[in-house]
Amino acid sequence: MTSAAEGRDRQGDGPDRWAEGRDRVGGGPDRPGRREGGPPGPGTAGDLVAVMTGFARTLRAAGVPADHERTQGLLRALSHLDAAEPRDVYWAGRFTLCASADDLPRYDRVFHAYFGGLRAGRARPAAITVTRHTATMSGAPAGGDDGPAPVASASAAEVLRNRDVAKMTGAELAEVRRLLAVFRAEREQRRSRRLRPSHRGRLDSRATIRETLRRGGEAARLRYRAHRTRPRRVVLLVDVSGSMTPYADTLLRLAHALVRCEPRATEVFSAGTRLTRLTAELRHRDPATAMDAVSRAIPDWSGGTRLGEELKRFLSLNDARGAVVVIASDGWERGDVSLLGAEMARLSRMAHRVIWVNPHKGQRGYRPLTAGMRAALPHIDDFVAGHSLAAFEELAGLLGGAHA
Repeated sequence: MTSAAEGRDRQGDGPDRWAEGRDRVGGGPDRPGRREGGPPGPGTAGDLVAVMTGFARTLRAAGVPADHERTQGLLRALSHLDAAEPRDVYWAGRFTLCASADDLPRYDRVFHAYFGGLRAGRARPAAITVTRHTATMSGAPAGGDDGPAPVASASAAEVLRNRDVAKMTGAELAEVRRLLAVFRAEREQRRSRRLRPSHRGRLDSRATIRETLRRGGEAARLRYRAHRTRPRRVVLLVDVSGSMTPYADTLLRLAHALVRCEPRATEVFSAGTRLTRLTAELRHRDPATAMDAVSRAIPDWSGGTRLGEELKRFLSLNDARGAVVVIASDGWERGDVSLLGAEMARLSRMAHRVIWVNPHKGQRGYRPLTAGMRAALPHIDDFVAGHSLAAFEELAGLLGGAHA
């Protein structure tokens, strides 16, 4: 384990902006250079324990051995520090929860993901080593210039990245869940109606006049304003019917990652025989807690599929204008197919973009022959697979504006 001085030299100044954590745990004692935070109020200690326990669970899911004893050490360390100061929390967790140098890159990624955008310092990206296995013909020499050239197979990580989640072993699914716990997806930006000061754009006459008056009537530099940008809203409808059982859990974990990245610009619903809003449950930062809440909230796991009726209900109760709507389903419609086609046409007129994620599209020789898919395809902007980590990366690229 590196010393504190060496760690600070390697990692920079640590986190430099505090998001939700400060609001949850309150402020600490004032000291020079500390950002202002609210004073500690009732329930502050309980909030701190809940936040840090969830952080430790997320670290364990990512492969860091942050067990109960190490978590207690973190809480004891924070009792002597300022829990509202990001630098204190970062270094306290780094020294108490990490067991070896191999844990440090994972710790930085989880810290960044769990606390909603906090940067773990100006550390250099960790080098990634890919091990390639070689195979030789039976009886041939293992090395030497005269032997046959070794044939390199794909790395285990690459195989896992492209493997169908429905065919994975329990250990492979656990690894996929660890990767989704720190999954990041950029979001396409859209222009807001609000304006901000800028070096170019629309002339801000009021600000220019105020600046001139402050200078006693002397000519001042012209002031300008430009439109702000904000993440484009994403709405996910995840099919939880019986035919989607092998994929529903992984898709909901992906939805949790998207909500964690942009909690104010992401909505998630489950669709089957009923439409259920899951956004509040998925706002838990700890994946295990979020999935437990989701399993209790969904009343129609492994039931039938009436996408047309659920889509009609969604459009009648929610505003999809300007949003990117993602429908994750295999298209096995048990209801009125003509209703599904009509509602998809209505959705395509309202939404900024419609993306359909079908896990079966990743299978060789797949053709969209089901009645539901044939009714929906004319109104879809992007038709992608949803069966593997590579497919999720493709979806993340679309959400980030890769289609533009």
